[in-house]
Amino acid sequence: MKEQILVIGLGQFGMSLARTLAEKGFQVIAVDIDQKLVNEAANFVTDAICLNAIDEMSLSKLSPKDRDLIICSIGSREPSILTVALLKQMGCENIIARATETVHARILKAIGAKQVINPELEYGKKFANKILFKNIFFDNTSDELDLLEIPVQPFMKDKTLIELQLPDKFKVIVAGIIKDNKLIRPMPQEKLQEGDRLLVTGNSDDIEKMIEENK
Repeated sequence: MKEQILVIGLGQFGMSLARTLAEKGFQVIAVDIDQKLVNEAANFVTDAICLNAIDEMSLSKLSPKDRDLIICSIGSREPSILTVALLKQMGCENIIARATETVHARILKAIGAKQVINPELEYGKKFANKILFKNIFFDNTSDELDLLEIPVQPFMKDKTLIELQLPDKFKVIVAGIIKDNKLIRPMPQEKLQEGDRLLVTGNSDDIEKMIEENK
């Protein structure tokens, strides 16, 4: 049986999330208080339901505890906090909640959200990286660690990872090398070639420093 995901809140983020998860093959139950948004989601999700998530009786009818994952994507602070609190009271454990700012995130974590995300903040970081690393292909950022895919820099060309000593000099680790669209294990003694792409991990400040100091 396919994994069932309950998405509560069909704003721009929630709607996009519900659509993408449905396209990936998940059974998505989409919920919102706005009937128009529910009607839109009904075109691509498993089930779309119009109700007020902060009404305990209405929320309980969704059998949230029986779902594999619950995503509260409500953007407004109070409704999202109340919804997550009700879900926890109903025995739900696997809850991902959307926060719009730091205090909101702290409250959601305190009342039991397993994971808290801030789409605007995460997008801002990714977009900043696209500007900063002009030739970036892919990025996946967090508060502590960045995973970036960058082209081989001029100073790296025809040098081995042993010669470059990136971890020692810049605290940057090459986790993989992409050659001809194939991800391969980085071999310390193999020379990097123009056209290779590196999957590097480290702090974005350290990666920026590595690139800037070797222009």
